[in-house]
Amino acid sequence: MGIRIVAVGQRIVDWADTAVRDYLGRFPREFPVSLVEIRTEPRNGRTPAQLMKAEAEHILAKIEDDDWVVVLDEHGRDATTMALARSVAAWRSDRREVVFVIGGPDGLAPEVKARANETMRLSAMTLPHALARVLLSEQLYRAWSILAGHPYHRA
Repeated sequence: MGIRIVAVGQRIVDWADTAVRDYLGRFPREFPVSLVEIRTEPRNGRTPAQLMKAEAEHILAKIEDDDWVVVLDEHGRDATTMALARSVAAWRSDRREVVFVIGGPDGLAPEVKARANETMRLSAMTLPHALARVLLSEQLYRAWSILAGHPYHRA
């Protein structure tokens, strides 16, 4: 089982990039979590729908037919840390490859949302994309620590 975070945007602020890389570097080899960055489409007078459609092609190219896809969206279901840990345990027992998708500034195209097996939100508040990456990376690490009995999660 592996987890990929597919995120639109190839340049994020240094502090967020440092935090994401730090969390991703903590996972053991038997629990790989990686980040795949998709280039943000240049505006060039295109509409948000056109930009999302172009980004969707790149996102969907990074998803295999049998991947379990979790789209992060403000309209998704709320998940607690413990619920995420239970989901990770289920995916691991099913030996599923899991892909979390974080859209670009304009959001995600309908075809990406349609490909999702589930839709989740990280917060009821709107988050900057850089912070969403940090929060997701940290929560995945916390979920792993719960399942591994690691002392990182003390609640």
